[in-house]
Formats: sequence, structure tokens, C-alpha cells
Amino acid sequence: MRLANAALVALACLTGWQALAAPPAQPLTREGSCPGGYYASGNYCVPNTNGRFAISRNGSCPSGYYSSGNYCVASSDSSKLVIHRKGSCPSGFYASGNYCVSNK
Repeated sequence: MRLANAALVALACLTGWQALAAPPAQPLTREGSCPGGYYASGNYCVPNTNGRFAISRNGSCPSGYYSSGNYCVASSDSSKLVIHRKGSCPSGFYASGNYCVSNK
């Protein structure tokens, strides 16, 4: 998941995007129960057709996301992209707790 986050940030920097919507749902490493909109498949949580982007939870979920087990799930298809924060957020993102949220 961290590699996917790094790739999204790199894409934003290379293309000059200042805001990113949450990407489509993608498989996640399973950490306990799968979040809403996902089902367990081995060591992964796989999105259903109605699944939204999710990220492993580290504290409170940022605005536009809700807590579902050990994950934060985008509340809508227009939720902003969030990544885990490690120090300062990259250009085009602002800090929100333990996350960096894309500007819109």
C-alpha cells in the first residue's frame, strides 16, 4: 500500500496536479476484518463492485472518510485522496492528523 501511495504522489508531482480525488478501490492487505464494501480473500481485502478507496487507519480518519474496522473508507466517490503522513506533507497536500489530504 505504501508503494501505491508513493506512486500517486509522484504522479501528482510529475503532472502538476494540485488536487487528486481518491482513486478507485483496490485490494488491501487484510488487517483484521475487511472494511465495508470489501470481502476477505486470503490475506487480502478485495473491493466489491460498490467498494470505495480505503487506507489502513492510523488514529482518527480524516474528513471525507469514515472508520470501518482498521481502515478509513472514502465516504463518496468525490472524497479527496489521502496518504499516510510521514513528517511534512508533499506539495499539493495538507496535514490532517496522521494523514496528508490532497488540496482541492
